[in-house]
Amino acid sequence: MNKLLIVGTVAFDAIETPFGKTDKILGGAATYIGISASFFNVKSAVVSVVGDDFPQEYLDLLTDRNIDISGIEVVKGGKTFFWSGLYHNDLNSRDTLATELNVLADFQPKVPQDYKNAEIVMLGNLHPLVQSSVLDQMETKPKLVVLDTMNFWMDCALPELLDIIKRVDVITINDEEARQLSGEYSLVKAAAKIHEMGPKYVVIKKGEHGALLFHGKEIFFAPALPLEEVFDPTGAGDTFAGGFSGYITQSENVSFENMKNAIIYGSNLASFCVEKFGTERMIGLEEDEVVSRLKQFKSLTQFDIEL
Repeated sequence: MNKLLIVGTVAFDAIETPFGKTDKILGGAATYIGISASFFNVKSAVVSVVGDDFPQEYLDLLTDRNIDISGIEVVKGGKTFFWSGLYHNDLNSRDTLATELNVLADFQPKVPQDYKNAEIVMLGNLHPLVQSSVLDQMETKPKLVVLDTMNFWMDCALPELLDIIKRVDVITINDEEARQLSGEYSLVKAAAKIHEMGPKYVVIKKGEHGALLFHGKEIFFAPALPLEEVFDPTGAGDTFAGGFSGYITQSENVSFENMKNAIIYGSNLASFCVEKFGTERMIGLEEDEVVSRLKQFKSLTQFDIEL
């Protein structure tokens, strides 16, 4: 099995949407990425940090899915990263109510020895210097490095972000972030500008409106599956990234054509994530449900047309 190295937050979230609210529940980019990638036949490891307030049952939940957690540091006396958010009625916009870095403030990632030769590296949303530190620890050049980031780092760590962007093959960001990073409103122009920064592939996520994949002059669009109910969008982008990187790792194929499939697999898994609060839906997700919805994606997007 090929190896997938995942770097990102393992955290507590408190979420409020028009449909309800939660107290502290399991969250974090690496958590969603890892759970999503576990639906593929890969060996994966998570590099992150938590405090000793982080329940053992949450760590067990990851190991039960064959995720190597030896790279998750547990800081004695430390408190786990915490994020709280309030989603508006359209669920596309939200207010951050609290961000407590806690142990994440001094996080020095340590890549497990067995994963310093991982074929695929998925750099989840974190400080760009932490992401760079992980690449510095790799003993062999990965086949593919995927980077996820957000507008927060564009605002407060842009030089460091531009440095890590130079070193990656794929960047995944949402449409608002693509416009901010590039200074272009047109997403086609934005992708072209971001290509010039280093990545060969640019994935622009558009939430309920799907995702775009750019490679040079080539463009692929994947719709999001129309859902009857969207309960909580938290983690959908990370679940997408986990599906994307998990599929690429399993298939051992980093071509543009295969990335089209990876986009569909990522979108498919993300469509489940939003159906319940936090990780709840992904944890209870069955393989036959995944396959059934993939068939829905196929019927949604395939057509014959006479030219």
